[in-house]
Amino acid sequence: MRLGEPAIVMLGMSMFACVTYTVKIIANAVVKHREADRRIAELSSAPVSDVRLARLESAVDAIAIEVERISEGQRFTTRLLSEQTQAPRMSLPAPGKFDTPH
Repeated sequence: MRLGEPAIVMLGMSMFACVTYTVKIIANAVVKHREADRRIAELSSAPVSDVRLARLESAVDAIAIEVERISEGQRFTTRLLSEQTQAPRMSLPAPGKFDTPH
């Protein structure tokens, strides 16, 4: 079977379009991958900003205050328990027979 000149031109143009489209897709994928790598490198090497440090400092201060409150509560509870054990106990009457009104 012999192809005519228009068929050969159409076949050539179709092949060229397919190759061009494939190269374009591969090039876009490579560019996007490089951009993602660059963004990751920028984020990982970016210095900590002053705003972020200020937030971190205020969070550490808040945690320190809460820990101090917890330790105050622990000291108070410990003091109450030690006072209870040191307080003299009242003596209870000896168990015996109890008369009930019914």
